[in-house]
Amino acid sequence: MICEDGREIHDNSPIDVVIVNFNSTDYLLKCLKSIHEAPNGIPLHVYVRDNASQDGTERVTCQYPGIEMERAPRNEGYSRSVNALLSKCRSPLVVLLNPDTVLRPNFFDGVQAYMREHREVGILGPRIMNPDGTIQGSARTFPTPLTALFGRNSFLTRWFPNNPVSRKNMIHDRCDGKTPMPVDWVSGACMVVRKDVLDKVGFLDERFFMYWEDVDLCGRMWQAGWKVVYFPLASVIHHVGGSSEKRLFPSIYEFHKSCWRLVAKNAKIPKFILGPVILPILAARLGVVSLYHMIRRRKLNPVKR
Repeated sequence: MICEDGREIHDNSPIDVVIVNFNSTDYLLKCLKSIHEAPNGIPLHVYVRDNASQDGTERVTCQYPGIEMERAPRNEGYSRSVNALLSKCRSPLVVLLNPDTVLRPNFFDGVQAYMREHREVGILGPRIMNPDGTIQGSARTFPTPLTALFGRNSFLTRWFPNNPVSRKNMIHDRCDGKTPMPVDWVSGACMVVRKDVLDKVGFLDERFFMYWEDVDLCGRMWQAGWKVVYFPLASVIHHVGGSSEKRLFPSIYEFHKSCWRLVAKNAKIPKFILGPVILPILAARLGVVSLYHMIRRRKLNPVKR
């Protein structure tokens, strides 16, 4: 199979792996270990960009001298850091990977074989599992206004996981566990992207500091005529919040700010009309979520008197 820019995809084509780290070095080392153990003869080029972490990143190049690691002078955000690494990638396939993930065996040969045989697929998302083996809702439909109430981590979804709105939004459970299926978007915690297509569709939108950039990219893939596919035959374990838990409230703020950017970018209604409706709702949700986590933290870490 020949890519549009002439790069051939065969059994042992090289694969680039892109990871952005921010104070998740303990997780990152486990992630790199799983990458090191998973190639099955496939040449890998691993690129890591660290956003000014303060948790002993020197351990990374010490234990894995073969990776290419660069350090940003400050936290430049996920999208901008990924793009800096993507500009270096030359392999037909690129795996965008969170540092708090662990690849399961046979990951690379499985995704490479599928992408070689299905040239219409621009992005592939593997099955993503929690550390306890349960399935994360990584294959989803495009967000609607109800997603704010019935998203994967919303209160209503946690309390009533089988409600019809949440089930419609998170469609991984429609899969039989063996058959790949087209979906609106897949989680950026781990996605396999065809590089020649990415060069044409565009890299991540850097206006998304973090969060929702994966939805935006998948949407642009579909608009350009490329499929996004959930591929349950390859899997990773994802420790949700490996980075964000260490700066929880700034992460909650960035989540809601990026949500507004996504809505404003795709809405057909002018911002001056949309803003007075959506922004108060997002602000209220931001307050409720922040209050919830504040109470949760106090319960987990009671103040000793």
